[in-house]
Amino acid sequence: MKQSIFFKCLYGFVKGIYYGFYHVKAEGKENLPKEPGFIIASNHRTFADPPLIAATSMCAKFSFIAKEELFHNKFFGWLIRKLGAFPVVRGSGDMKVISDSVERLREGRNLVIFPEGTRSKDGKLGRGKTGVALIAAKSGAMVVPAAVIFEGKKLHFRKKVIVRYGKPIPPTDIEIGDNFDTRQLKGVKQKIMGDIQALLEDKNG
Repeated sequence: MKQSIFFKCLYGFVKGIYYGFYHVKAEGKENLPKEPGFIIASNHRTFADPPLIAATSMCAKFSFIAKEELFHNKFFGWLIRKLGAFPVVRGSGDMKVISDSVERLREGRNLVIFPEGTRSKDGKLGRGKTGVALIAAKSGAMVVPAAVIFEGKKLHFRKKVIVRYGKPIPPTDIEIGDNFDTRQLKGVKQKIMGDIQALLEDKNG
């Protein structure tokens, strides 16, 4: 019970900071599933993306994958762990992050993932990686495409930020079977990335 109250207080504090510092608008929240255990797959613009998505989606329980370097600072590492983050070593082919992601989804947490794997420097959506497809296929979780949208390259005080959520991609569109191959994974990844791009272009609100 104490942990739940602590999390709610911490969540409320972070939400207050981001809504106070930026001019945040959420669109398409009706597309978020009522039942937990789904994936939010978003483009990646800034370090502010995970808390922006958490604050606008109103997800009480969520996890997100963060690069291992962010955990080197003890205080910051403790804070983001409390907010649901867990580390991945980029470029290592770390399969543990796949199993950790699936486990959290099955525990009823909502997973926030950035398929591009790194922040976009020019605001354009990158090609994405197949990890999101593998996690979705292994977990059987619904995938909600999302887009963080703002003008320019950087966020600043009271800048307008739109977080837009699209229609969920059901598990039936993601099933690839036990003997899947790279081509199937790429197909699922391209479907997810295409829906994110559509949100950026305001075609799938």
